[in-house]
Amino acid sequence: MVKVAGQTRIIKKYPNRRLYDTHVSRYITVADVRDLVVQGMEFKVVDANSNEDITRPTLLQIIMEQESGGQPLFTAEILSKMIRFYGDSVQGVFSTYLEKTLELFVEQQTRLQRQVRDMIGGSTPFELMADLTQRNLEIWRDMQRNFLKAAGVKMPAERSKSDDDSRK
Repeated sequence: MVKVAGQTRIIKKYPNRRLYDTHVSRYITVADVRDLVVQGMEFKVVDANSNEDITRPTLLQIIMEQESGGQPLFTAEILSKMIRFYGDSVQGVFSTYLEKTLELFVEQQTRLQRQVRDMIGGSTPFELMADLTQRNLEIWRDMQRNFLKAAGVKMPAERSKSDDDSRK
């Protein structure tokens, strides 16, 4: 069972390989199950005939589909190393280590997202982009001004100021 706060949804898998979500009373796809995982929903997949918990194989199927399309998360080297742990005396330790490492990673990602959200405040993405663009323009102007100053070129504003000073 995938554990997240809330009520556990039961998904039944029938012999024809169809998945039935008892919570919404309709057939769903493996992609729908993936969406449940992404949303953090608590669910359990059971075989409709035997009532056996088949959540793990279903999640492995989702991983297989994700790995076969797009950019894979696991390299062949990582998978080979993981396979070597099966049946080894450290299999349980490795499993616990992976689980704790992923929990820590998710916690750090959540904390980072919160910090970014706090940093930008209530700004919309457009306001944030406009502010960033304005800051970049100011930095660019300062850079240009310093470059021209170092090259001995007087800026128009500087000329008028020095001209005003010489007229006095």
